[in-house]
Amino acid sequence: MIIQKTREEIELMRESALIVSKTLGMIASEIKPGVTTLHLDTLAEEFIRDHGAVPGFKGLYDCPSTLLTSVNEQVVHGLPTNRPIEEGDIVSVDCGALKNEFYGDHAYTFEIGDVAEETRKLLRITKESLYVGIREFKMGNRVEDVGSAIQRYTEAHGYGVVRDLVGHGLGRTMHEDPQMPNYGKRGRGKKFVEGMVVAIEPMINMKSKNVKQLKDGWTIVTADGKPSAHFEHDVALVDGKPELLSTFAYIYKALGIESNEEDEFRKVPLVL
Repeated sequence: MIIQKTREEIELMRESALIVSKTLGMIASEIKPGVTTLHLDTLAEEFIRDHGAVPGFKGLYDCPSTLLTSVNEQVVHGLPTNRPIEEGDIVSVDCGALKNEFYGDHAYTFEIGDVAEETRKLLRITKESLYVGIREFKMGNRVEDVGSAIQRYTEAHGYGVVRDLVGHGLGRTMHEDPQMPNYGKRGRGKKFVEGMVVAIEPMINMKSKNVKQLKDGWTIVTADGKPSAHFEHDVALVDGKPELLSTFAYIYKALGIESNEEDEFRKVPLVL
């Protein structure tokens, strides 16, 4: 059952989403060669608690960490470790926060130094596909309209769309209805309704769509060992149109990147 949110609840969810966005912005300033993902995890937990929230992942389904950090061929759900990040790595950082009884859930794949050009393209296309999908999250459409748009955009570049993991509804629990796959056929799935909030999150592999789980019971990797990218936003359906609750702006500020990619999904300009 899709749980519709009031305008007041959506604003509370925006607070939770923006705490995650600010956490990722802090991570953007700290993530570099030689740093461990376990160190980043410690920083993230302190940051979230200092901002009046609690880590959304830690303890959920027995998750042991605040962040899920997936390096190179790791798709999602990578557990933080003492392995230093290396020049040329890509690192997907997925983070959640709980405040005012609502969750935020948000992810970004970082380039570490000089990344191979074909890998940089994978990240660019995956992030572009996120906005391609968000544009389909509107009144009159259905769940698989979003997935179909993401699938067409990424497969046109020869990439593999992960089938085993999907986006989801978001609210007082981390995972609500509906599931939001990154593939599908137009016109299928549940109808979108005013006030729903979803986490849209393309997980796109360089080649094969196939994945496998490591023995730690968490980390998902590509079956062929090639890189994977992951980007995620929290989006509400307001007045029949998609409205971003999360932002990459804090990341871009830390990295010195200028972008207007989110402007079309905001009624009110974001104030950093």
